[in-house]
Amino acid sequence: MSKLLSIIVKHLPVIYKVLAVLVVAVLIQLMFPARNQGTHYDYTEGGYWRSEDLYAPYDFNIIKSQNELDNEAAAARQKAILYYTADSNAHAAALRRLDTYMATHHNVAHQRRALKRTIDSIYSIGYIELPRDIASLEGHTVVLLSGNVGSELSVGSLVTTDDIANPLLRDSIMQPSLRFDEVRTSLELDSRLSQIQYASNMASAGELIIAKGERVTAEKVQVLQSLEAENDRRFDKTFSPLGYYLGQLLLSLLAFVTLFLFLRSTRHIILESSSKMTFILLTILIAAAMVALVVSIDPEWVLMVPMCIVPIIIFIFFDMRVALYAHLTIVIILASHVPNSFEFIFYQLITGMMSIISVRDFDKRSRYFTVALMIFLTYSLIYIAGLLSQESNLSAINYHRFLLFFINALLTLMAYPLIFIFERIFHITTGMTLMEMSSTNTPALRELSRSAPGTFQHSMQVANITEDLVNEIGGNALLAKVGALYHDIGKVQSPLYFTENQNSGFNPHNELDYTESARLITSHVTAGLELARKYHLPAEVADFIRTHHGTTYTGYFYAKQKQEHPDQEIDDAVFRYPGPRPYSRETAVVMIVDSVEAACKSLKQHDKEHIDRLVDSIIDSKINDGQLSNCPLTFGDISRIRKMLKEKMLSIYHARITYPTVKSEKQEPSV
Repeated sequence: MSKLLSIIVKHLPVIYKVLAVLVVAVLIQLMFPARNQGTHYDYTEGGYWRSEDLYAPYDFNIIKSQNELDNEAAAARQKAILYYTADSNAHAAALRRLDTYMATHHNVAHQRRALKRTIDSIYSIGYIELPRDIASLEGHTVVLLSGNVGSELSVGSLVTTDDIANPLLRDSIMQPSLRFDEVRTSLELDSRLSQIQYASNMASAGELIIAKGERVTAEKVQVLQSLEAENDRRFDKTFSPLGYYLGQLLLSLLAFVTLFLFLRSTRHIILESSSKMTFILLTILIAAAMVALVVSIDPEWVLMVPMCIVPIIIFIFFDMRVALYAHLTIVIILASHVPNSFEFIFYQLITGMMSIISVRDFDKRSRYFTVALMIFLTYSLIYIAGLLSQESNLSAINYHRFLLFFINALLTLMAYPLIFIFERIFHITTGMTLMEMSSTNTPALRELSRSAPGTFQHSMQVANITEDLVNEIGGNALLAKVGALYHDIGKVQSPLYFTENQNSGFNPHNELDYTESARLITSHVTAGLELARKYHLPAEVADFIRTHHGTTYTGYFYAKQKQEHPDQEIDDAVFRYPGPRPYSRETAVVMIVDSVEAACKSLKQHDKEHIDRLVDSIIDSKINDGQLSNCPLTFGDISRIRKMLKEKMLSIYHARITYPTVKSEKQEPSV
C-alpha cells in the first residue's frame, strides 16, 4: 500500500494533468445535447454541388415541398363537405317573435301579413347558417343530416343572411333553420387532410441524386432533404446516446492528445507546468461553454461567439505556435456540435490565424481595436467570398450576418480584462507586464538608480545589448531585456562594495579579508531574490537574478586567496555563486553580456584587438566551466553573440578624437 502511495505521489503531476483533460473533455460533451442525426450534406440552394456524385444508398420517398403540401391542404379545405342539421322550431319561433314585435309597434302592424309570407317562403326553401371562415357556399358540398343519414342539398336554392333584404327580419326576427355542424365538418376535413400523400415520387437505390458540379435547384433540394430525412429516420432506430457521447469523448481526447504531443515535442516546459496546462484547458473550456450557451439559444447565432479570444490570450501568454494548436484543438472539438460544421471550421480557422497575426507586438491598448477590426473584416470577407462562390452574385446577401460579425469582434475585446485576471490567477507573465516592468520608473529600478547609480547604468547597458543579441539569435527579447534590468537589484543592499558605485576612490574591501569580501559580493544574488519577492517580480524575471553568475567564482578574491595562502585549504563554496546555471537562451545571454560589459570597463585600451581578445576569453571561460551546458544555445548562436558583442563593445568604447583648442585674442565670457 505504501509503495502504491509513493508511486502515486511521484507521478501526481502526470495524474493531475490526465484527470484534468478527462474532466474538461467530459464537461464539453455534457454541455451539448446528444444529436440523434443521420448523414446530412453541405449544400446551398442555387449553388453548385461540390462533393462527389451522390447516389441513393437505398429506396426512399421524395417528400413534397412544404409549399406543395400547403396548396393541397388549401384545396382540400376549399372543397370540404359542410354538414348541417335542421332546426324544426326555427320557423315557429320566428313567427312568435314577429307577433311580439307587432304588438309593441302599432305603426307597422299593417305589414304583418307581408312579412309573414316572406318568412314562410324563406323557411320553405331553407335558411342556412354560413360558417365563420367561409364567405360563400360555392364549391362546397352541403349535406343535411337527419340522424345518421345525410342528404345533399342544392347550394343555389338555399337562403343565406346576405339574401334577406329586410333588416328587421334579418337582424331581429329570423334565425337559420339549417345549423352548421362544426364537429362533424372538422372530422370530415381531418380525414381528407390525412389522406394527402406527403411523397411525390420514389428514388430507387443506386439512382444518381446529383452529380459533382451540378447546380442545386429547388427540385434537387427537395430530393436531398428527403434523403436526409430518411437518414435521420434510419439513424433513430439504432441511435444510442451513450454511444454518441462515448464517440464524441474519444474524438475530444484524440484532439487533446495531439495538442499534448505537440507541446511535448516543442514546448515541454508548458507541458511540465500544471498551472500552465490548467490555464490552457480552462481557456478551451470557457470557449466551449460560450458556444454551448449560444447553440442552446439559437444555433444560427454561433458565429457571434468570440472564438478568437482563445488564440489571442494563449498567444499573449505563450507564443504563436501554441496559440494556433490550441485554436485548432477547440475548433475541431466543437465542429461536430454546431450546425454547418464545414462553414464553422473555415470561418474559425481563417479568422483565428488572422487574429494571431494581428496580435503581434501587442504593446498598446489601441492594438485591441485593430485586432477587433481585423476579425470583423475577415469574417465579412469570408462570408462575401462564400456567397459569391455559391450564388455568383450578392443578391441573396443577409445583412444580419454582419451584425453577428460585429458583435463577435466587439466581444473579442473581453480578452483585455481576461488577460489581467489570468495573470493574477496563474502567475504567468505576459508581454504587457514585461512592457510595464521595462519602465525605469518602477519602484525597484528607482531604488536601484538612487542607491546604486553605477549598477543602474551598468544594468541599462546590459539590457540594451542583451535585447539586440536575443533578437539576433531568436528568443524572447523583451523578457531578456527586463531580466537584465533587474539582474543586479541585490546590490542596493551594499552598493559601495561594488566597483561601479565607488566614486570617491575608497574601496571598503581593503579593510576586509578575501573570504568576507567574497561573501558580500555573492550575497547580492540572494539579496536580489529577497527584493524580487518584496517587489512581487515574476518568477521569470527572478530567474535572471538567480542565474546571471551561474556557479562561477568571484574571480579576483578567489585568485588573491590562493595567491596569498597557497598552503591553506580553500572552501570553494565561499567564493562560488549559489547558481543555478542559466537554463534558457535569454538567461545565458544576460550572463555573457553582464560579464563582458563589466570587464570592458576595466580595460586600459579599448581597441579592436583588446576587445576581441576579452570577449573571446570570457565566452570561452563560460563554455569551459560548463556554465552554458544547461541552456539551448547552439555553436551558431555563440558565434553570432561573439561577433555582435565585439562590434557593440567597440562602438561603445571607441576612442574619441581630441579636438584642438583655438585661443582667441579676446576670451568671451561663458554663459
